[in-house]
Order: sequence, then C-alpha cells, then structure tokens
Amino acid sequence: MKTINDINFKDKKALVRVDFNVPLNDDFEVTDTTRIHAAKDTIIKILEDEGSVILMSHLGRPKGNQEEFSLKHIVAAATDILGVQVKFVEDCIGDAAQQAAANLQPCEVLLLENLRFYSEETAGDAAFAKALSQLGNVYVNDAFGTAHRAHASTAIIAQYFDEKCFGHLMTREIESLNKVLETPDKPVVAILGGAKVSSKITVIENILDKVDDLIIAGGMAYTFIKAQGGKIGDSLCEDDKMELALEILEKAKSKNTNIHLPVDAITADAFSEHATIDNAAIDAIPNGWMGLDIGEKSRSQFHTVLMQAKTILWNGAAGVFELEPFSHGTISLGKSVAASTAAGAFSLVGGGDSVAAVKQFGFDDQVSYVSTGGGAMLEMLEGKTLPGIAAILD
Repeated sequence: MKTINDINFKDKKALVRVDFNVPLNDDFEVTDTTRIHAAKDTIIKILEDEGSVILMSHLGRPKGNQEEFSLKHIVAAATDILGVQVKFVEDCIGDAAQQAAANLQPCEVLLLENLRFYSEETAGDAAFAKALSQLGNVYVNDAFGTAHRAHASTAIIAQYFDEKCFGHLMTREIESLNKVLETPDKPVVAILGGAKVSSKITVIENILDKVDDLIIAGGMAYTFIKAQGGKIGDSLCEDDKMELALEILEKAKSKNTNIHLPVDAITADAFSEHATIDNAAIDAIPNGWMGLDIGEKSRSQFHTVLMQAKTILWNGAAGVFELEPFSHGTISLGKSVAASTAAGAFSLVGGGDSVAAVKQFGFDDQVSYVSTGGGAMLEMLEGKTLPGIAAILD
C-alpha cells in the first residue's frame, strides 16, 4: 500500500482529493471544521517536502454552478487551519485552472472550485478526470468519505498518474478498519444500532465470521424481538424482515457468535421528549407504547460484554439520542466503550449516528479511532472493494 510517506514531493505538484464537504451557516461560514483538520497533516507533509498542493473537493449536491455551493466560502477557514494562505480559482478544469496550477510555486496551496459543478464528476467521466489530472504530477487520495464512489476525482483519475498514493487520513482509515476486520485482537465485539435491519443486513452477514460477540441495539432490535414472539407495542419493526432476523440468529449460533439483544427498554407513549415515559421488558411492551432507548439492565449487560473485549467496532446508536430522555442508552454505550479502551481495547467508531453521538457526548477523544466516512466504512464492513481505494492499489 503506497502512502504519502513513500514519496518526496520536492518540486512536485500534488493533486490532492480531500473531503471538504463541510457544513456552512446562512452567512456561508464553516460551522464544523473537522474534515479540514483531518486533511491538515497530509497537506503539511507535502509543503514541508517543498512541494505544492492543489486541492480538489466537492461541496453539497449542486445542480450546475450554484453560488451557495462555491468552495470560495471555505478559503478563510482552510487558510486559518493550515497556517498558509490558500489561493482559490473559480474553476476546476480549463484555462483558468491550468493557469493557476502552472503559476503555483513550491510550498503554496491552491483550492479548485467545486468538482460537482460539473455533472461529469459524479458520472465518472474519463475526459473530465483526464482534464483534472493535467493540473498536477502526483495524485494523492485523502478523501475516505467519498472512497466508495466511482467518481472522476476519486477513482477514474488515478489511471493518468504514474505516481499516486494514499494521504495520511485514508491510510489511518484503512489501517483502522483492517485492524478490526483482518487482524483483530480477540475477543472482538461489534455494536450495531440504528433504525433498520434492512440497512445493516450485509454488514451483519459479513462480520458474523469475524466477531465473537454482536450487540444489536437501536430500532433494529425490535424486529429481532418480535420475530421471537415478543410483544413490542408500537415500536419500530420491519415485519418483512422477521424471517431474516431468525436466520441471522441461527447463523450466529452455527458460527459460535454470541448475539446480545436488549432485555429492557425505555418506552414512551409518543415520539417526543415531552411524552410520558416508562420502563418495560423488551418483549412485553404494551400497545400504544414504543421503545425508544435501551433500559438499565441492557446497559449493564452490554457493559459486561464490552469490558471483556480487546477489539470493538461501534456503528449506530442505541436509541433516539437526539431526544434527551432517550439519550442515556447511547451515552452508557459510550462510557462502556471508553472504559474498555482505557483498559487496553482498540475501539473504532463509524457511521453517521454513532460518530455524531461520540462527538456530542464528548467520547471522541476516549476511543481509538473515529471514522470520517459513514457510507465508505459501511461498504468496507460489507466486504466490498471501494473504488477510491482500488484505484490507488492498481
């Protein structure tokens, strides 16, 4: 695996695919700079080698050239974080972009305009990828968040470079996932949460061979409970997936993988933080009530399992953590994962909800690694080869 450390960038122009798809407020100010910070050490390495950096990214889902999606809005934040004045050009291909790239001196940084102002980017158009490739002489992919897309700038472009490599962020993502999926210290515990079994089926099927214990939480747990004859009231359930849930339980048994389902729930008579709240056994929720979080007994049992782990994978929340009364199960999982990490386990957190939760509740510096790419990480967990990774490995 060729990484950025394998190349000396002196007098080279590095075309770096970053993921600067950051949130902006109504004044077009960046409200979360995590993704810019994540790319910093890759950019600094190239500059310290006395190379120059040409950054390309997308922002949002524009339909053509839309002012509100211009990457010029993030120049100030990027300049501040990198400590280097970031130059900007109002196109990503064509004369203006070529001129700006040609004029770039060693130790300078240029940011191209939003790649998705061209529909050719998401179409994976080869001519567009070739036009981008003419701006630099080394290609660096450091955008894990888009590695599962076969877009022009993430996968197609690599064929036009003799020198190509992964940036520091991509390297950390790949190594962290490999540490969980390929070379883990055992026992391995996976926590899968979220609303639906259907969105995690392929993940479950792929990791059953690799984990010793699988904790199933969140809305998807109720499908498993109902499939086994439990009464779940008005809780979320995919009735058409109950048979599949039973198959997963059988498959786990045949592979000696322990599946841990919640035993109790925090219930509510409405989907609201102002609802009447109660506790119930997970398989005895009355009609008119819904389970919106895991209860105290479940939290305690999951804690015991997690404290025995040497490797932990966490994807998905335990309940509706956005509503305060139903956040405590997810917070409890966070505390357990943090405690196990402090005791020596390697913990990887990934996927939108769980990443949002660890950040919101302050666990992000108490786990081993927080993945930056929800969709990309899920596809790796499903056992898929990501186009953005395959393009560098070819």
